[in-house]
Amino acid sequence: MPVTLMGAAEVRALAADLDVTPTKKLGQNFVVDANTVRKIVHLAGVQAGEHVVEVGPGLGSLTLAILETGAEVTAVEIDHRLAERLPATASAHGVPEGALRVIDQDALRVTELPGDPAVLVANLPYNVSVPVLLHFLETFRSIARGVVMVQAEVGERLAAPPGSKVYGAPSVKAAWWGAWRLAGTVSRQVFWPVPNVDSVLVGFERSEPLGSEEERILTFRIIDAAFQQRRKMLRQALAAVLGGSALEASVALERAGIAPTARGEELTAEQFLRIARATPTAAR
Repeated sequence: MPVTLMGAAEVRALAADLDVTPTKKLGQNFVVDANTVRKIVHLAGVQAGEHVVEVGPGLGSLTLAILETGAEVTAVEIDHRLAERLPATASAHGVPEGALRVIDQDALRVTELPGDPAVLVANLPYNVSVPVLLHFLETFRSIARGVVMVQAEVGERLAAPPGSKVYGAPSVKAAWWGAWRLAGTVSRQVFWPVPNVDSVLVGFERSEPLGSEEERILTFRIIDAAFQQRRKMLRQALAAVLGGSALEASVALERAGIAPTARGEELTAEQFLRIARATPTAAR
């Protein structure tokens, strides 16, 4: 029996049955268009037999599109009602027993997953998009690639190159784990309820981490300090984390081959790592 997808009427009926009123806090704008969920799965390159982790499955429209390929899915859902209903929805749409596992938990608190998922697929709300992505890449090293649907502002920042107007701390931290790209736009009309912001698809391919875990923690501290006040010279922005003064920060920056007058918006993740490696042990 082939896996079937959900239509708009079924999504609304299911929400009514569960007494779910979509909330902005949880980012509950449910996708009601089959072409859109299939597009996401295609862009993620999901293949039969692969293990996919999906964050925020909601009512299950994207979940079914992933399962339609013959992949296995571990779905992480924070809303208890949705998590409880999802297995029954999957079964009613022809999903084989054992192909779907549901974890009823806040994605930011998940530290273990069954098996080793190779692909991450998600529809993430604005307020937790970046923290969830970074948490999953840091915690689950088996994730090799993925596609996430996020608000346009978040997606553009994740994929931004150094020097661009929206380049910031999320851009650099994401680049620590691999290459990111804008993979497509999403019409507001494919959601219910229709949001008042645009959404995009962002794809990523994991590469080897740029440094050790100890170096990542220090590098991310330096990144946070560099972008705390935009357009500030690094010798000032990093004074607190590079010895306590602008002079000591300048010495560390020069040791790393970075101009003390440079700004965080100009630097790549590799350059921030060089700064971390040049940081005196006493300042770490």
